[in-house]
Amino acid sequence: MKVGIISFAHMHAHSYAQAIQELEGVELAGIYDDDPERGQKAAARYQTTFYSSYQELLASEIDAVIVTSENASHREHVVACAAAGKHVLCEKPLATTAEDAEAMIQACREHQVILQTAFPVRYNTAILRAKAYMEEGKLGRIIAMKGTNRGKNPGGWFVDPQKSGGGAVIDHTVHVVDIMRWFLGAEVAEVYAEVGYQLASEIPIDDCGLITMEFNNGVFATLDCSWSRNQSYPTWGDVTLEIVGTDGTLKIDAFAQKLDVYSNDSGHIYAYWGDDMDQQLVHDFLDSVRKNEQPKITGEDGLRALEVALAAYQSARELEPVRIEKSQA
Repeated sequence: MKVGIISFAHMHAHSYAQAIQELEGVELAGIYDDDPERGQKAAARYQTTFYSSYQELLASEIDAVIVTSENASHREHVVACAAAGKHVLCEKPLATTAEDAEAMIQACREHQVILQTAFPVRYNTAILRAKAYMEEGKLGRIIAMKGTNRGKNPGGWFVDPQKSGGGAVIDHTVHVVDIMRWFLGAEVAEVYAEVGYQLASEIPIDDCGLITMEFNNGVFATLDCSWSRNQSYPTWGDVTLEIVGTDGTLKIDAFAQKLDVYSNDSGHIYAYWGDDMDQQLVHDFLDSVRKNEQPKITGEDGLRALEVALAAYQSARELEPVRIEKSQA
């Protein structure tokens, strides 16, 4: 199987490229990047071909594409992949507007290609065990959830709303909302949010957010989706959930598979030894391509998580709860 990557704008592109190279029978057959220097460096690093346009890449003999461009470019790239008959794994958030996400889903449906949203946390061992625990009924009826996805401000295009669609709220809401939806088999019906700007950094963008949600099955949930950590904090490492049921509670730390080393010489060293969730994500996507079957994480899943982030921004502007009317996808 031959796979291409469109853009190394998102840092996850590197872990996806490494995952492709580690899989037997899979070839990273080409890279396109609108930053030629960045794209050529990536092509040299992964010993593949650099294409000066994504149209050239899509015209080559590849079976699937991983889209890791800036959020606002996802629609253009995914629709082009669909028209070329290429299956797509698209980085989260799926898009910056619900309209763009719907167009992407529709294009892939019309051209009969797979569209999978990159939500790698679903492949985390602790998350998988928690889901099984819930399905076995050990917590009883679920009453409430509390989640966090905190980190530091990534800078770059992530803080340019024209390219990113927003700051911490759109960046960090979608992962945990996807897990909550998946756990509950339910949709978020109402959102209330408080969003803070320039609270943790000098960059004029939302860097702190606290979201409260009510699901259509009555479960109440909260989420801290902030870039509230300082620059010495690890880039990754904070996805937690607390689940409250009638028969018990369950706490999950998705990134607890790590070592924290503190020394006078080197300060804090964060050594992660746990699940390679990106590798599992890519493996699962390519397995769906091989079998030509619906992926476990769909474009619709990406849209539903995006709707919650967009509703959070609306709620913060209007200072009142926002009901979510499900988009047609």
